[in-house]
Amino acid sequence: MEPKTLFDKVWDAHVVEKIDGGPSVLYIDKHLIHEVTSPQAFAGLEARGLKVFRPEKTVATPDHNIPTENQHLTIQDELSRKQVETLSANCEKNDITLYGLNHPKNGIVHVVGPELGHTQPGMTMVCGDSHTSTHGAFGAVAFGIGTSEVEMVLATQCILQPKPKKMRITVDGELQKGVTAKDLTLYVISQLGTGGATGYFVEYAGSAVRNLSMEGRMTVCNMSIEMGARGGMIAPDDTTFEYVKGREFAPKGEEWDKAVAKWKELKSDEGAVFDKEYTFKAEEIEPMLTYGTNPGMGTGISGSIPTAEEVEASELPTFKKSLEYMGFGLGDQLLGKKVDYVFVGSCTNGRIEDLRMLASVVKGKKKADSVTAWIVPGSKQVEKQAQEEGLVEVLEKAGFELRQPGCSACLAMNDDKIPAGKYSVSTSNRNFEGRQGPGSRTLLASPLTAAAAAVTGVITDPRDLF
Repeated sequence: MEPKTLFDKVWDAHVVEKIDGGPSVLYIDKHLIHEVTSPQAFAGLEARGLKVFRPEKTVATPDHNIPTENQHLTIQDELSRKQVETLSANCEKNDITLYGLNHPKNGIVHVVGPELGHTQPGMTMVCGDSHTSTHGAFGAVAFGIGTSEVEMVLATQCILQPKPKKMRITVDGELQKGVTAKDLTLYVISQLGTGGATGYFVEYAGSAVRNLSMEGRMTVCNMSIEMGARGGMIAPDDTTFEYVKGREFAPKGEEWDKAVAKWKELKSDEGAVFDKEYTFKAEEIEPMLTYGTNPGMGTGISGSIPTAEEVEASELPTFKKSLEYMGFGLGDQLLGKKVDYVFVGSCTNGRIEDLRMLASVVKGKKKADSVTAWIVPGSKQVEKQAQEEGLVEVLEKAGFELRQPGCSACLAMNDDKIPAGKYSVSTSNRNFEGRQGPGSRTLLASPLTAAAAAVTGVITDPRDLF
């Protein structure tokens, strides 16, 4: 038999029908929905007199624009309240599992799925959100879809999709102390650019990737979309199985043994061909930070913003415009620049490991008075675990406050907006103009780098604080 990639194995096993010269009809194992991209889909079903085909395959949670304070009260913003209420009504009407606001399992959809065991190796998963690629960390084919496609999946449990090309990114070696999965992925994106993986599904491999925790792997796969990829994935191994085992919706008993035996086959065969391959050395990666208005505009924390001579002439006008928005200059060094806000959270870095990293840096220190810090757990379960582990106490002693779960300042659809002109060191995934609020200036970083900025008030190499 011809050697197959991990992606081919999962994709091909889910093809219901291949349309000659066109897309495949792909069966979807798990459909995740939230309050923003689902209302129109449900309205479309009703208009056509259709029912949800397999409601047990869909899981819902409001996350994008829920408040992160006083969640027990009525949501003040009318649009947000309407969207959350509509999601609840649609789920009740169609018998769909909903982890609503104040539910002990509520949280960001891409945090909730894995922590409850909904996400499993070998699955196909979709959601009306581009960072669905997060679930690829388990060896799943997971990708974001549009509202009309949400309707298609609700109606048929299938989706029409052209098969992407295949890319493998190998990172070998050992990450330095203070260098995290977020730094790894920001480094790769800085090397390939925001369009470097357009049209591809990426498999991450190499010793540096295998040594990551599941939280770290989720961070890497989450950011795949930021270099244009359709999704990212990592072959499941003992780290994966250990994470999934015992979770609420994971297989149990004999079914678990059968599942693991099957999951162990989910790896790229020796000699499998990829359309494109890249290899990087882990030792060359240092804590990363973005300085511009897309995630590809990143540099090592000890480095500088490129000079005019280092930027291609055709890209220079756009590059300068981006720096003008950020209030930076060509050749500027980032170390020592003033920080106004720090945001730790999102589906990229809102898990328990991320809060542990934050606490490890700030323990015994104090937040800088000039910095406003928003620490937002990715779910109610993360919030509970942070309390049980004493992380909340550590943070509070250092002058931080844990907010309630939600997407929060990652995309500022609720009240968590960075004011115009203010600098935010953020553990989220996008630094577009106005992403965290009109006129806000975002520098993407790891939880360690964010923590260092929070206690010093300026961009600081977290390794200096260990």
